[in-house]
Amino acid sequence: MKILAIETATEACSAALLIDGDVIERYQVQPRMHSQLILPMMDELLAEAGLALTALDAIAFGRGPGAFTGVRIAVGVTQGAAFAGDLPVVPISTLAALAQRGYRELGWQRLLPAYDARMQEVYWGAYEVGPQGLVVACVDDEVAAPDRVTLPSGNGWQGVGAGWNSYRPLLEQRLGNAVVSVEGDLLCSAHDVASLAVAALANGEAVAAEQAAPVYLRDKVASKPGERQEK
Repeated sequence: MKILAIETATEACSAALLIDGDVIERYQVQPRMHSQLILPMMDELLAEAGLALTALDAIAFGRGPGAFTGVRIAVGVTQGAAFAGDLPVVPISTLAALAQRGYRELGWQRLLPAYDARMQEVYWGAYEVGPQGLVVACVDDEVAAPDRVTLPSGNGWQGVGAGWNSYRPLLEQRLGNAVVSVEGDLLCSAHDVASLAVAALANGEAVAAEQAAPVYLRDKVASKPGERQEK
């Protein structure tokens, strides 16, 4: 299995190449530089592995939610590479990828990834680690005010992502004693997009390049919270 993955939805820009379970990665925290960084990263990885684009099985990308410009970059670059290599693409939730990194680096098993969605809201998810060492969603990814996020069942949850840095008091008030630890500085990585893409590809979740689409979760980008219909 050979998968090239990219992730540009947060301050970190990264590309990863997974070959039969082994991953090499390029990763830089460079806000507003993703469009200049991502293609050279992809080229470097393929050159290091001695692979042509056409030798891949698929290209995976962080589909969002996240920064709107960053998500659009991921979709556009993925489509261009997939068309050039005649490859399928595998969209991966950026919240799932963030949770997967929390498991990979911290060993946490019940994860609440959160990105700051601006306008006093967070992009929010809840994931548990399954038997294959890959995270599984417990609730649907959503955008919501911190004091209205969906509550997962049970206790022993760990928060990851910058949304916790921005809204930790409100999130902890909402969740009560269910949260036992928080790492707010963790960012999404293409390494974890690639890992999740292996299972997604095996499960038939790949799509044609023209069907690659961003997931914003928010329909009305410029509205104020009070202008949006409450759930």
